[in-house]
Amino acid sequence: MTSRQERIVVVGAGMVGHRFVDELVRADRTGRYAVELVGAEEYEPYNRILLSDVLAGRSDLKALSLPLPGTDRVAFWRGLSATAIDREAGEVLLADGSRRTFDRLVLATGARAFVPPIAGLESDPRHVHVLRTLDDCRNVAARAMNAKHAVVLGGGILGLETACGLRRRGVPVTVVDLDGHLMATQLDQGPARAMAGRLRDLGIDVRTRTSVTEVISAYGEVVAVRLTDDTVLAADLVLVSCGVRANTDLAAQAGLVVERGVVVDESLTTDDPRIHAIGDCAQSPDGMTGLLAPGWAQADRLVGELTSVPGSPVRRESAVPLASPTVKLKAAGVDLVTMGVRASAALDDDRVLTVSDPGGRRHVDLVLREGALVGVTCTGAPEVSAALTLAYDRQTPLPVDPLLLLVPEARAEEPTSPVLMPGATTVCRCSNVTKKDIVTAWEGGARTADAVAASTRASTGCGGCKDVVCGLVDWLNASDPNTEEQGVAEAPSVRRSTPVTPRNTPVESTT
Repeated sequence: MTSRQERIVVVGAGMVGHRFVDELVRADRTGRYAVELVGAEEYEPYNRILLSDVLAGRSDLKALSLPLPGTDRVAFWRGLSATAIDREAGEVLLADGSRRTFDRLVLATGARAFVPPIAGLESDPRHVHVLRTLDDCRNVAARAMNAKHAVVLGGGILGLETACGLRRRGVPVTVVDLDGHLMATQLDQGPARAMAGRLRDLGIDVRTRTSVTEVISAYGEVVAVRLTDDTVLAADLVLVSCGVRANTDLAAQAGLVVERGVVVDESLTTDDPRIHAIGDCAQSPDGMTGLLAPGWAQADRLVGELTSVPGSPVRRESAVPLASPTVKLKAAGVDLVTMGVRASAALDDDRVLTVSDPGGRRHVDLVLREGALVGVTCTGAPEVSAALTLAYDRQTPLPVDPLLLLVPEARAEEPTSPVLMPGATTVCRCSNVTKKDIVTAWEGGARTADAVAASTRASTGCGGCKDVVCGLVDWLNASDPNTEEQGVAEAPSVRRSTPVTPRNTPVESTT
């Protein structure tokens, strides 16, 4: 007699919730679990980090799609928010009045954009936006068609990506940031100064050490903002990018322990052993970073907890470190990579190499510790940043003179031809996918870039490796004269609560 499947309800169909479901189906080969994924948005799961690329016109929604596993063990309820958790009954209440019974509940409710209390916002004037969802992206893009001047409040990663996206659409932009320099959480003053110069070259005004104290509106629409120094800037589009706050209301109402996020232990379990939390909503012993890689690592870790054989060691390792500090700015026209130890945080015995060229909009910091590269910050030098990223990721032996790290042409570099590229070469940093993984997926029938992404997850994170993945697939297809005759079977459809809208439908409304 077949034992009853355990029912797992996942609340939140964002990138972390999707990753958990995808990984669980891959790992649960015995069919132990049946999964119900609940998403408040009307859309299928999509890559939220690439919204700034959509705004900049560099991607369409098709590139954002995150396909669900093709199995009848997954039911997807979209366009329905969870309104309450009945812990005694083991049920989640949905907005349509229905109830979903669970044996285990996974909260992947993510975070919401934080909008500080600013005078004038209480009247809710039109054309003041955040960029967190597909609908946000659509609304900002629609307004950008007629905007005369935009103000972006916040000089962090998303704020700068949004500013560059708007500028690429032809909108004059001013970035306002309260810190002394841009991206103060990730950058020291030197690279931030070089990057600010590059932004000004693009036509983006940068104002630091100030903030917006008032949003001025007329006839229900924003027309200007007032800064802390009493300067008034005309603005008919305001984008607020001041960080996020964890979505914890559902957990708090259910009586779970909540601080900055939903408190979980090392196994990502709340004070209720049946309920877990992962991603931006979770406050784990590792801390809260607001980055995708730690959220994906938590999803993988929880799957390891749920699929381990009783009595055997629990799989806790992950392809992505929970505290990965790597940041790559995806701003149109700006190149920035920073990873590991910042120059200002180097130890007394560390070697720090710095090339500062603010006039050339370039700055490089290298931190070397005990013969290893432990920190890289590089802006304005894409060829150098690519070589340094490889050296950092693979921890390749350093040259006798570390200055040669700054001159890729003077070193024996990684082969760029797919034929010469070693199988162990990391292609996708977000999901730790190597060239060998991609070749294996291709040999298994994944003959398109989308099929390879579905099989390996390459390019489903920040999207920075997409061109390399496409190049490898093209090379593999060109090497096989029978490729065109080999079809790729489509995965069975996932059960859904509502008819599926074609995934490219929202794109048309954003451009």
